[in-house]
Amino acid sequence: MTEATRHTPGTPCWVSLMVHGLEATQAFYGELFGWEFSPGPQQLGPYVRALIDGNEVAGIGRLPVDRHLPTAWTPYLATDDADVTAEAVRSCGGTLGVGPLDAGDAGRMAIVTDLAGAVFGLWQPAAHAGTALHGTHGTPVWNELLTTDTQSVTKFYQAVFGYDAKPDGDPGEDRVTLCLDGRPVAALHGVPSRTRDRGSHWMTWFEVEDPDMTARQITRIGGQVLEPPADGPHGRLARVADPEGAVFTIVRSLR
Repeated sequence: MTEATRHTPGTPCWVSLMVHGLEATQAFYGELFGWEFSPGPQQLGPYVRALIDGNEVAGIGRLPVDRHLPTAWTPYLATDDADVTAEAVRSCGGTLGVGPLDAGDAGRMAIVTDLAGAVFGLWQPAAHAGTALHGTHGTPVWNELLTTDTQSVTKFYQAVFGYDAKPDGDPGEDRVTLCLDGRPVAALHGVPSRTRDRGSHWMTWFEVEDPDMTARQITRIGGQVLEPPADGPHGRLARVADPEGAVFTIVRSLR
């Protein structure tokens, strides 16, 4: 088996969602994004990978029936050694939730939280490199961390992954772009007052062809539009949620 292509450590390389109703969630995203599904590693329970034209783009798993946890999209950041990076997370004030453990022959993973409580994953690839298609309808295009402590959390991610942090937006905006080798890979943004009850959390953005049409479709198939489509500095976007309440952003990116 050929070893998977390595991502630069710290690069978002995968997104995954843990839900209570796996089949219903597959039906929702299948209709929304045109995803098809194939079985994935089962170490943490039933799990499928979402495909577009045979290319893996995201994962969905089933929560244990006795775990009444909120559902949320979780980005995975690439690492060459999940055990070493997990220890770096812990030593920098984060916590280790799951793993590190082997996901079959796909790779080695861990679920961790930063020092403000935002959950993210670590992925050390073996047979599975991560998201294999970018820039088309239904693919993850960006990840943004909404956090209650931008300054301390920025230092945390810099210490663990070696990011360069660049202030973004207008003067006074609580926003930072994280870069690797001069390339933007993710963003941090102070949590707006309207979402402060959720605490610190990562937000995944999915590319869509028509945010307005997609927002209407989300409502029609059982999801919610939390913020209607509007033009922003990175494209036209909307904040939405699936039927189990997992929040994500849809965007038609500026090219």
